[in-house]
Amino acid sequence: MATETLKVLSQTVPAATTLTDSYTVPGATQAAVSTIVVANRSSSAQTFRISVAVAGAADATKQYLFYDISIAGNDTFAATVGLSLGAADVVRVWASSTDLSFNVFGAEVTP
Repeated sequence: MATETLKVLSQTVPAATTLTDSYTVPGATQAAVSTIVVANRSSSAQTFRISVAVAGAADATKQYLFYDISIAGNDTFAATVGLSLGAADVVRVWASSTDLSFNVFGAEVTP
């Protein structure tokens, strides 16, 4: 029987302009990412990117779900995405400054 745990999967504040692993699905596990929230803690507009690397593959343009999306100062962006991920898949984030916070919510299922 599968065990499902609903939770915050990750919270990340990446270095500016650095692609950063935010969440990696543990071995022998599957994950359902329900929502990704990006918060801009600055009063200035910023941009962000979010990608998914199957089995932790090297960065490639085909992996991007969001690319250079602008988020207004002191604003929040929430995407209800419903991603189904397998073991070792990686959600990566990128921010134009250190003023963006990324929160990934969902469930992990272990068979």
